[in-house]
Amino acid sequence: MNDKEMTNKTPSTPDSVREQIEENARRLDAIYESVEKTRKYFMVSMIVSIAMVVIPLIAAVILIPMFLDSYLGQFQGLL
Repeated sequence: MNDKEMTNKTPSTPDSVREQIEENARRLDAIYESVEKTRKYFMVSMIVSIAMVVIPLIAAVILIPMFLDSYLGQFQGLL
């Protein structure tokens, strides 16, 4: 049902108003489910993105000093 059809429908009886409210409630539930799925997707995407930056930084902080110690250790006898 498109927007134009919805605007042309004017509830005239209490039963049609109740039906329209129930239909709106079903649609709202479907929208809520979709929003929750999207929220979870964005949360997982954010966690993965942060991990892709933080893990290499932690590895660099640990590995660079080890590499420099072994590299500069070769020159200890020369100084």
